[in-house]
Order: sequence, then structure tokens, then C-alpha cells
Amino acid sequence: MKHNGREDTTRRTGPVEPDEGASQAEAPTGPAAEVAPEATPESPESEPPAEDREAALAAELADTKDRMLRALAEIENLRRRTARELEEARKYAITGFARELLEVDDNLSRALDSIPRRAADEIGFVKTLAEGIGITQKALAACFERHQIAKVTPEIGEKFDHNRHQAMFEVESDQPPGTIAQVLQPGYVIADRLLRPALVGVAKAPATQAAEPDGAGAPSAARVDRRA
Repeated sequence: MKHNGREDTTRRTGPVEPDEGASQAEAPTGPAAEVAPEATPESPESEPPAEDREAALAAELADTKDRMLRALAEIENLRRRTARELEEARKYAITGFARELLEVDDNLSRALDSIPRRAADEIGFVKTLAEGIGITQKALAACFERHQIAKVTPEIGEKFDHNRHQAMFEVESDQPPGTIAQVLQPGYVIADRLLRPALVGVAKAPATQAAEPDGAGAPSAARVDRRA
């Protein structure tokens, strides 16, 4: 329908087709329009072969096992060393105190030896005193035994041992040279360690034998180690 020479377009209905040229003109251009390529997974050729991975894991496992065994060995050594130190501390912790008590035992022995036998038998007071000293010394000996403290009393004729004896002098004796001829003071040990050496006199060869050259007559006496 025409109105005043112009076609009435107000009643036109239906979809409007987009203008291809306009859409192409409106499309963005430039770097923004570039589309990032899709990420592609890594190629299987870049991964190490399965044999190499297994070898690396086996080497790592062996190294870890070796370090674990070394750590366990160190812990076990530490445990044993600590146990040994505790045992030694238990045995020898009273060494200094025990060494001082040895003098008490020596004085008790001297006190008993100074009492005449006749006076102890005839005088009641002296007899009671001697019995008291003896009982005290026995109690001290029992205390020593509980703490593994033992007396070392060398025998006459016993071979001199510098680990347990201390030679105070040499004397001519009927005993063989290098043996104990006289005991001056007994020694003591605590557990298996020397607490105090026994003081002894050591026999030496007679002067007539000592003057003879080597190879003639009896052999000369061996030199005595005087160290405690």
C-alpha cells in the first residue's frame, strides 16, 4: 500500500536477515582475535623408558635401605655403650668412698693386733673391747662384700704381679727371686678393678749369686717391677 507516493513499510513483518558485510565489518581484528592453540599432551617419546625408571627406583630404594641400616646400627651401638657406662657407673661409683673406708679397716686391724693376747684373755674390759672391735671389722667386711669389694692378701712365695702388688723393697729370702717374701699391707679390688695394691717385699737372689756372671752358677734375679 502506498501512501502519498511512498510505500508503507511499517507493517512489514518477518525476520531481518543480517548483512554479511556488516557482520564481517564488525568482527574484531588484530591480536585479540587470535585463538590460542589447544594444549596437546606431551608426546610419549619425552618420558624415560620404563626400565630406566625401575632402575632409578631400585637405586633409591637400596640407598634408603642402606641409610636405615646404618642408623639402626648406630642406635644399637649407642644403646650398648650407654648400658656399659651405666653398669660401670653402678660398679665403680663408690670407688672414692670405698678407698677411704680401707683406712678404717686397716686401723681396726692394727687395734686388734695391738691388744696382747694374754690381756684379752684375763681382763674382762680388754676382752670386751677386742670383741667389739672384731664385730665392727666383720660388719665392715660384710659391707665390702655386698659392694663387690674384696681383700687381696698375697701368699708368701707367690709370683709378683705388678697389676695387684706394689713392691716396697727387695730382700734376700728362701723364696725364689721375683716372688713375694713379705706382706706389709693387703690390697683390695672393687669388682674386677684394682682399688689398692698390696704392699709387699720381694725376694731377690743372694749376693753370692748376684755377683756371678751370667751363665755361671744360678741365673741372676730378674728385675722387679715396682710400679703399682
